[in-house]
Formats: sequence, C-alpha cells, structure tokens
Amino acid sequence: MKAIWNNTVIAESNETLVIENNHYFPPESIKKEYLKSVDIHSTCPWKGESSYYDVIVGGKLNTGAAWYYENPSVLAKGIKNYVAFWKGIEVIK
Repeated sequence: MKAIWNNTVIAESNETLVIENNHYFPPESIKKEYLKSVDIHSTCPWKGESSYYDVIVGGKLNTGAAWYYENPSVLAKGIKNYVAFWKGIEVIK
C-alpha cells in the first residue's frame, strides 16, 4: 500500500493493518520528512487518544491529515505508533 499526496509517496508498506476501513502504516514505513507533529488530539471510544501530524509536501500544507495512537488502549495495542491518513491523501495498492 502507498499513501500519496501532492504526487508524492509519503508512506509505503505491504504490512498495513486495516481497522474501520483505514490502513494503518507501520512507523518505519513513514517518510517522516513530510510530517510535522501538531498539538491536536481526539479520542476514540475503543482505541484511546489519537495524536495528529500535518502533512507538508512541495510547500503545500494538509493540516491534521495523519493520525496515530502513541498509547492506545489494550484493545488497540497492535496499532501503537502506526499512522493512518485522511483529508485527500490517497491510499492505493
């Protein structure tokens, strides 16, 4: 799977985990030069508190377009620090 935004691959892995129709990419598959941590959080009733990244490619900013669980609940421990994308980021095979 590849996560693509602004014609650039920002993550690539054959070992994503699919939860609620979202592909979660392993931390080592993320091109971190395109991500910037931001102080945005939300809470999922069963996964816990998520944190977000802005995605910046080619001078374009996609605010809060990636999220991850640094300290997920016991039920979601398998996706700790895995990253998922939304807001126009295309995830394809």
